[in-house]
Amino acid sequence: MSAPSIANQFSNISCNPHPLPLLDDQFVDMAFIARLTGLSDKWFYKLIQEGQFPKPIKFGRSSRWLKSEVEAWIQARIQASRMD
Repeated sequence: MSAPSIANQFSNISCNPHPLPLLDDQFVDMAFIARLTGLSDKWFYKLIQEGQFPKPIKFGRSSRWLKSEVEAWIQARIQASRMD
């Protein structure tokens, strides 16, 4: 699957009709995401610039992501790789 279609799949993540209630979600940092995927933080920041990974939620100087959004992004990548 080409990069634009992955980006299109990602853009639909925020349109989920049944989002996880915020209090049931968790904020995770880049170290968590890097450990979870085995990929570097630099790779993720490149994807953020390209609009292919969720932008961080800023708390002062700290950046966090909703775990549900990271999981949805991973699921979209899995589905895209299965379609090739």
